[in-house]
Amino acid sequence: MTAPDPLRAAKALRGAAAAVLVLEGIAVLFVPRGIAQTEEGLGAGRLTVLLVLALLLILASAVQRRERGLLIGTALQVPLLLTGLLNSVMWIVAGAFVLIWSYLLQVRKQLIGTSFGPVPSPRAGDADGEDQATP
Repeated sequence: MTAPDPLRAAKALRGAAAAVLVLEGIAVLFVPRGIAQTEEGLGAGRLTVLLVLALLLILASAVQRRERGLLIGTALQVPLLLTGLLNSVMWIVAGAFVLIWSYLLQVRKQLIGTSFGPVPSPRAGDADGEDQATP
């Protein structure tokens, strides 16, 4: 099944992917508070890693308009999931975000025909409705 207007579907899914990445970045910003209360504490290295990851997630939301935006967002799911090594609660939170991300990719594949590839351009008859049968 493909969407009647793949360009419009791709635009909507890019917006959803950008929103998920922003939410992931915000969730990562809550991790230092949880780590600070543990025995190891929050060191400069851990804080730097978390802040850089949050910044990268938020910046990746801005590049979702580009063709490689989904690849960048997908690659950032791995370090997001690995934040569970710093705080065990993040295994659950990051796992939920990874599942949401994979669901978005699955919906994109169903509507557009590809998870990461370019959006196919509409046929000439599809844009103006000439070749379509009327009910």
